[in-house]
Amino acid sequence: MDNALLAIGLPAVLIGFATLAFMVHRELGPFAGLNVAGRWLLTGLFGMGFVAFGIKMAVALAIELLPEQTIAPLLAMQAVAPRGDEQFDTGFINPAPARQAHYVWEALPEAAPEPADNPGNAAKVALGQRLFNEKKLSGDGTLSCAACHDLYTHAGADARPTALGIDQQTGPRNTPTVWNAAFMSRQFWDGRAATLEEQATGPILNPIEMGLSTPAEAERRLRQDASYRQDFVRAFGDRQPITFERVAQAIAAYERTLITPDAPYDRFVRGDATALTPAQLRGMALFESVGCVLCHRGPSFSDAGLIGGESAFRIFPANATPYEKQYELLLDGKRGVWRIASLRNVALTGPWLHNGSVDKLENVVRIMASAQLGRSGKLNAWLNDDRQLGKADRSPIGDKEVADIVAFLGALSSDRLVAGAGKGGLISGGLRALLR
Repeated sequence: MDNALLAIGLPAVLIGFATLAFMVHRELGPFAGLNVAGRWLLTGLFGMGFVAFGIKMAVALAIELLPEQTIAPLLAMQAVAPRGDEQFDTGFINPAPARQAHYVWEALPEAAPEPADNPGNAAKVALGQRLFNEKKLSGDGTLSCAACHDLYTHAGADARPTALGIDQQTGPRNTPTVWNAAFMSRQFWDGRAATLEEQATGPILNPIEMGLSTPAEAERRLRQDASYRQDFVRAFGDRQPITFERVAQAIAAYERTLITPDAPYDRFVRGDATALTPAQLRGMALFESVGCVLCHRGPSFSDAGLIGGESAFRIFPANATPYEKQYELLLDGKRGVWRIASLRNVALTGPWLHNGSVDKLENVVRIMASAQLGRSGKLNAWLNDDRQLGKADRSPIGDKEVADIVAFLGALSSDRLVAGAGKGGLISGGLRALLR
């Protein structure tokens, strides 16, 4: 193929240059009154433009015909896994999964799945709720899980850029909501915990979060309380000593009840054609056509969801974007690997992203369109896992499109949580409008 291109292209370039020289010397030069030197100078200037155009066309042709040799090396991306206390296997990290031929919209189930080794019951859930709000589980007795996960005023988050822990220490990450965490296959921003049980122990023992020294200390404090001894017996059905493992199990059982299947989106998917506004319907269509569903799919609106999820992690930012410096998106100058966040109740859980650097949902949409979908200019791109090259629209999405997508994201908010946030006086006029 290379020889064929050379055999065709080289004679074409020579013929074109000869034709250009003839036209300048016999027609354009005399018309402009140029001497011989001027004619050759003009020929050279036109010739450079002609050659530049030829090179550009050759590169475009090579990209189309020889993608393995041209584009494939550019797809290799340097990424770094976020720092965490535990190592984990991310498996295959695909920044651009295949687009589904027909996307299926799903409502959130009414109940979360339970593990076989920790079935829930009313007593265990009640104990877990008590432990979720228990300040004895912090080093100095001032914090509980609920301190960073305000269930109703802040929709299970804390409205801070990053978490505020014991002794007023500021953590490095934005607080994820606990609502619908039961439907996620990975917990924490870096996904280092695979279960709610595993996640529950992390903040309690983290020195900059709740700061408790050891699991034994948690057990000692709870055993001193006779009412806790009774609650553990009711929850677990025996008189075994209170253990840190059972503390985690009870909290996890409670968190599996924190689900919100009552969003306008869910009502729409279940058959209520009036549940979404025209703007939200337009945003829903754009959410699919722009490509947001490539990562935020399934009833959890996350590929890290237990239902419909396939690849829990993504490189972020996947594409070079002008937002990198503005919002400090890189880790030590490198791209990070993050669990895909759920978009359930996302309109209520700002500020956003792993570092809480974005305080407007509209800007989150623009950042993700640019960083993850490459919507910052027109270019050829890999469109699917079959390594087929195609042309995709990569122009920035417009303000009207952004507004419609934000309106749709508002439709993912639980009616109950919207009411709770409203009572706290924390919903702005603009946000209140999109949540109607």
